Amino acid sequence: MTSDPSVTVLAHGLGGSTDLPIPYTYALVGAAWALTFTFAAVALAWRTPRFDSGKPGRALPQWVTTAVDAPATRWLAAGAALLLTGWVAMAAFLGPGTAENPLPGVFYVLLWVGLPAASLLVGPVWRVISPVRTVARLAGGRTLGGRYPSWLGYWPAALGLFAFVWLELASPDPGSIGAIRTWLLVYLALTLAGTLWCGTRWSARADPFEVYSVVASRLSPLRRNADGRIAIGNPFDHLLSMPVRPGTVAVLSVLLGSTAFDSFSAMPVWREFVDTGTLFGQPSALGQTLLRTGGLLLFAGVVAGTFSLAARATGGVDAQRRRELPGLMAHSLIPIVLGYVFAHYLTYLVERGQETIIRLADPLDRGWNVLWLSQAEVSYALTMHPGVLATLKVGFVVAGHVAGVIAAHDRALALLPKRHQLTGQLAMMLVMVGYTFTGLYLLFGG
Repeated sequence: MTSDPSVTVLAHGLGGSTDLPIPYTYALVGAAWALTFTFAAVALAWRTPRFDSGKPGRALPQWVTTAVDAPATRWLAAGAALLLTGWVAMAAFLGPGTAENPLPGVFYVLLWVGLPAASLLVGPVWRVISPVRTVARLAGGRTLGGRYPSWLGYWPAALGLFAFVWLELASPDPGSIGAIRTWLLVYLALTLAGTLWCGTRWSARADPFEVYSVVASRLSPLRRNADGRIAIGNPFDHLLSMPVRPGTVAVLSVLLGSTAFDSFSAMPVWREFVDTGTLFGQPSALGQTLLRTGGLLLFAGVVAGTFSLAARATGGVDAQRRRELPGLMAHSLIPIVLGYVFAHYLTYLVERGQETIIRLADPLDRGWNVLWLSQAEVSYALTMHPGVLATLKVGFVVAGHVAGVIAAHDRALALLPKRHQLTGQLAMMLVMVGYTFTGLYLLFGG
């Protein structure tokens, strides 16, 4: 991240092992036992698929669905989000160019970390609060006659997500108000143009934030039954409802790879290496940016490559099924992605999020006191209790990987021939163990 003191909101990350009082060896041994025991238990006692995306959940009272789906509720949520967008835009164009500007916090904290947290709790909220969807609805919902090509799938969203993490992790000045403002303007222009041309299918498949929200929502216990009723069900059943489209693995690889690279990029060895970045033999900011971009691409590529190879490493399937397996197994990456995201950004979300909300009370730094928030103080409860924080972070990583193993095993039982159901999972098990150890290694700062 940047060392610019005016952008302290970006000084995030997990820090080194001194911040985590749990001994690194204990964490690795515990993780190894947890994954090994889980795999052994499901392999021996779990012989038939148990999860089903079509299985109905326990329906909540009808008034819950009625209230959530009421036009007044939808318009109120969308209107509030659109008003907040305008409020943030005021800070982006008229606010100070210092750490008092809430724009970086909104962009990197409330949007990037808060969105998956909200989606995990209540479902794909971006569909309701997306300012682009709201503007399209205000325009009457009419399209200009274009059709979204099915072969594009989620690839535009994967590219959009990569553009976001590139700005945060590889660009020369990620905390620049101008850079964030430009990114958001390009995003809004492309997403609005695509939605007006192709309709909401563009929003559902090409909007990086909506796809990110959908990914996180697939681990939520809240879902819709076939009759439209909001229900509570098994999150593993809900995971299977993740759409399998071109680019699905790319989306998850960008999310997991970028979070891992964020931890890796904080290591002194990498920082020293990047500082030596040259172009034509001379130290260059462009050379450093190219090195960080290459590292980010490498991490995302390693996730995509190892997962795809592991998913295909089975016998008894034809060439067509082998090509389909990475997409059909991709939902098992979602718990790992969310586990690592929350492990990595937990303090960032809770504490930097409070700072951002307080700054939003005075976006122009003129002494405003909207909702009396300027008198509020940030609670550093997590930072003040490092033992609890360390346990939560390690727990998120391990729990995410255990859930991934369970989801992958159950799906393999449904997809692989009976005599290859166990051997066909060994490569995936090894890859997930590798992800776990790598995640913990980066979590502890190497």
